[in-house]
Amino acid sequence: MWRLPGKGGAGGIGAAVVLSIGAMLFLACARALSAQISPGPLARAHAELEGSLNCTKCHGSGKGAMTQACLGCHREIDWLMERGRGLHSRDGKGACASCHPDHAGADFALVKWPNGGQGRFDHQQAGWLLQGKHAEAKCTACHKTEYRVSAAATLSPRKHGAGWVGLEQSCTSCHEDVHRNSLGSNCARCHDLTGWKPAARFDHDSTSYRLTGKHVDVPCAKCHQAARLAPRTDAKGVLVSVFNPVSHKDCVDCHTDPHRGRLVGACSKCHTTSSFLTIDKRDFDHDVTRYALRGKHATVACASCHVGFPTQGMHPAFATCASCHADPHAGKATLAGRVVGCDGCHTVDGFRPSTFTVAMHKQSAYPLEGKHATVRCGACHGTTPATTGSAGGVKKVIDLRPAHVACMSCHADDHGGQLKTRPDKGACESCHQVNGWNTSTFAVAGHAGLRLPLEGRHAAIACGACHAAARRGLPPLAATASLGRARVLFKLSEVECVSCHVDPHQGRFARGGARAHETGCNGCHDVSRFRPSRFDVAAHAKAAFPLEGAHRAVPCVACHSEMKQPSRKSSLVLDGPPGAPLAFAAKYETCASCHVSPHGDQFAQRRDKGACEGCHTVDSFVPASRFDHDKETSFPLKGAHAKVMCTQCHRPAAGASQAALVYGGLSSKCESCHAQPVRQ
Repeated sequence: MWRLPGKGGAGGIGAAVVLSIGAMLFLACARALSAQISPGPLARAHAELEGSLNCTKCHGSGKGAMTQACLGCHREIDWLMERGRGLHSRDGKGACASCHPDHAGADFALVKWPNGGQGRFDHQQAGWLLQGKHAEAKCTACHKTEYRVSAAATLSPRKHGAGWVGLEQSCTSCHEDVHRNSLGSNCARCHDLTGWKPAARFDHDSTSYRLTGKHVDVPCAKCHQAARLAPRTDAKGVLVSVFNPVSHKDCVDCHTDPHRGRLVGACSKCHTTSSFLTIDKRDFDHDVTRYALRGKHATVACASCHVGFPTQGMHPAFATCASCHADPHAGKATLAGRVVGCDGCHTVDGFRPSTFTVAMHKQSAYPLEGKHATVRCGACHGTTPATTGSAGGVKKVIDLRPAHVACMSCHADDHGGQLKTRPDKGACESCHQVNGWNTSTFAVAGHAGLRLPLEGRHAAIACGACHAAARRGLPPLAATASLGRARVLFKLSEVECVSCHVDPHQGRFARGGARAHETGCNGCHDVSRFRPSRFDVAAHAKAAFPLEGAHRAVPCVACHSEMKQPSRKSSLVLDGPPGAPLAFAAKYETCASCHVSPHGDQFAQRRDKGACEGCHTVDSFVPASRFDHDKETSFPLKGAHAKVMCTQCHRPAAGASQAALVYGGLSSKCESCHAQPVRQ
């Protein structure tokens, strides 16, 4: 032991030095001994476990004791592994020290990131694949204290700063639910990971309010951040949209009522979502206003009365008709000598005709009678140019007092002077009345004294059908001045039927024809109508085939096939081609001439060769009244058989039509028709 000189021998400073040196030697020996026990300093995170007395806290005895010791301290990892969550429940189930070695110094990183760093870590190994915006975020943006909300975070020794455990996968564990759970907790119903806005998965049609028309183009915030919803602001002071509840029962929930409550009912009864300015006239009820629309007013465009509609003109004047309409009579319309307003003679159903009736017209200087009572007012009451500066800007004034002394005041001689040789000089009233110009008083009785008396259909034909220049289906009249404006010729040469009508028989029944009638067409027809003819059953008895029995009811066309051709639209000579002739020359001698036997040759062996009349009469084919089953067959009908219908025994042969019944060759044995009873 070294001694240093000084007072006090071994005491004082010398003794202190000796003790110091001894302490140094002791420490050196202790360090040498420690180096023989610990492989090196622990990482800073495990600094509290330094010292030989703490070794057993991590290094227990037995296989796996160290891993259990790690999990006993790192309980958050144990908690995650028990639930199959996180990286350690997948790829980190081995010994902890195999991935997290220690004793390499205080600055040694216990976490060795795969792929060269935490930025290259495959997050899917932790059980959650990063997609969209999450894939772009830095690790520390998510792994921080405020987002560590699971039970694992409370078990972790790391309480503050970045941590790799304690995060949850629900959106609201990291992000604020700005909807305050009003739309549920499943954010993915509307949003995806590419961005919060717009909500790519949201479809407004899935809500209780479908967007149509202009609503489709409205920004979401305009409705969902409206002041009426009292939206709150988030931590950054930005308004948070309110999505539920949002009232939308009627338009006034969002829009100001421009009518200020004067119109009752839902806005949608008048307006559509395509535009507020578009009025749906189908549902709009103008009766809720102070002026109900009636008559023609109901079809008038809104802007015609509401000038500047819809931004202006919502309250037009409507006290009188003159508020909107000009007076075409320039104030000269009177009733009983008193000037009246429009409603004195007109209604909202239409300006024309007026309510100034024929009865009222009788009080005027010219009572309306006959056709005059149905003439359009404007036909007599014409218009004259209005004077300059007339009231209401009227350009034409309706004349209420036209001339009316005689017919010639309005009408001219339309016959070109053809009737001037008459004693009355062709005065209009000689043949015409106010009841109608075309209905001449020269009627059937007057025509009776001429060469062609009007009888039958001729009496009902319009005069112009024969006398007019443009008569249809007949040779046109020569265009002469004497026809007049009426284009009528009174003296005609045609008096024979064939002068005007086509002979469909081509002369067969005319005088000198193969089957001539002395009276020609009148032998079978009269002037009442061409069809049906007067050639009846009695007349047919004189022909080669008298009509008897049911034949009397058969229409002519059923036997005379030439009548099946399409009828001409008109019988007049110039109305189309004459068509096929109606010769009526067919010969019918036996039933087979017209009828096909439904029995085939079943009765060919009969004495009458199966002639129809052997069993049937002309009165009716069914029943076969001349057929006697008891005499003409080997199976007399007796008892119940007498009441059985023929078709129950006589049925069609296989493959034959329903009408071809089999009558011969049937068995007379009972069992051929009746089934044998089953014996018990």
